[in-house]
Amino acid sequence: MKKWILVLFAMLPSLAMAAGANVPLDKANNDLSDQASLQNGAKLFMNYCFACHSTQYQRYERVATDIGIPLDLMQENLIFDSNAKIGDLMENAIPDAMAAKWFGAPPPDLTLVARVRGADWLYTYLRSFYADPSRPFGVNNVVFPSVGMPHVLEELQGIPTPVYETQTTENGDVQVVVGIETNGTGELNAEEYDSAVRDLVNFLEYSGDPVKLERHTLGWWVMGFLVIFTIVVVLLKKEYWRDVH
Repeated sequence: MKKWILVLFAMLPSLAMAAGANVPLDKANNDLSDQASLQNGAKLFMNYCFACHSTQYQRYERVATDIGIPLDLMQENLIFDSNAKIGDLMENAIPDAMAAKWFGAPPPDLTLVARVRGADWLYTYLRSFYADPSRPFGVNNVVFPSVGMPHVLEELQGIPTPVYETQTTENGDVQVVVGIETNGTGELNAEEYDSAVRDLVNFLEYSGDPVKLERHTLGWWVMGFLVIFTIVVVLLKKEYWRDVH
């Protein structure tokens, strides 16, 4: 009984997160073997996210090596701190005190965000911002209501506006956001923007588990070894018991 209680408590955080996701999530359909996608995701992250969010459990050199970026290109194009070296951790320069003053709380480190939230949640979240003049940064989010973050990808997407639908509740009719439309001023069209967000999420999923592909490959080798080992053991057993009988 105690064992099951411990298992239940271990599952509570994930259950709570799943219960809070009232919005259907779109499938990210990431491909961690697609290095072009990972490279573009790294570029997008460094240009649009890294000013506020660090990935302090990664190193520039490891990222460049893993996703196929030459070290000199990484140093020249994706390391914006002139004092940072290729072997340094990927920490941004924003002071926590100033970040808390500007945003209400220091922006979280994103190294493990894909493992905590899930790739589908991130993919849907980044495509669910909409203009809301009542919010401090002028935007809200369908997946994360009252979000305290600006829409940093707005220049790529354009200005997103909400599509409302009237729904009847116990408290009467309410206007609910059921979709997002853009005004066409972004650098990318809708399909290109979705692809860019997928690349960014792909990079964040890699960040949370850099050895995932290696682990899966190793798992197949282990399974193959166990199958062969089992066959050998069965044959040895038959050979041994044949003499006994």
